[in-house]
Amino acid sequence: MYKEQIDKNRLPHHVAIIMDGNGRWAQQRGKQRTAGHQEGAMRVHDIMEAATRLGIDYLTLYTFSTENWNRPEEEVSALMALLLQHLEQDLFMKNDARFRVIGDVSRLPQQVQDAVNHLIEVTKDNSKTCLVLALSYSSKWEITKAMRNIASEVADGKLSSDGITEQTITEHLETNFMPEPELLIRTGGEQRLSNYLLWQCAYTEFYFTNTYWPDFDEEQLCKAIVDYQGRQRRFGKTGEQVKDEESK
Repeated sequence: MYKEQIDKNRLPHHVAIIMDGNGRWAQQRGKQRTAGHQEGAMRVHDIMEAATRLGIDYLTLYTFSTENWNRPEEEVSALMALLLQHLEQDLFMKNDARFRVIGDVSRLPQQVQDAVNHLIEVTKDNSKTCLVLALSYSSKWEITKAMRNIASEVADGKLSSDGITEQTITEHLETNFMPEPELLIRTGGEQRLSNYLLWQCAYTEFYFTNTYWPDFDEEQLCKAIVDYQGRQRRFGKTGEQVKDEESK
């Protein structure tokens, strides 16, 4: 099993996942797309618990993009109802896990907003994995919002234009409370970022799998981590430079 192959001293602190393939999983079984989303929601529970057992600090899941608002109204309504159903406080308390959200939460139905804010509050003092849902999120929206906020601070004299650095931008992003992801997993066979964490993934390792999200289990997660641990992360340096640094 892949779990036994994982080096616990080299775990990624932050794993991001694009949960793709729910609809295709359902269609292959002659079911409605919503059935795939229902199965996928249950998989979120399993993967969160697996991440907690492994000791991963942050798990960020691309749950609903700003572009997803363009889907048929019936499907969007079903997704919102499903989200509300699965924001289970007991699951987080049992696993000592925290909950956070990134995205334009103001566009979500009020009932969902209330449930999200409640779960964030009641889990804030938990100490293990932080599950972060990207809801009504896109990276272009996030960066645009950050630029507007920075421009406003410059206009108010709180910040000089010469003082804007990469760190300034990072601090104004939705993800400013957590490290950048070391590993990004995309299920479902597609190989693109789909407007997800574009700034944060500058040096993230990508792992693509044909497995649809409803079939992505703990063993699949461990397989991705083992693959990640087999790579050399160079950050623009040569392999020899990295080896020399690791040997010191």
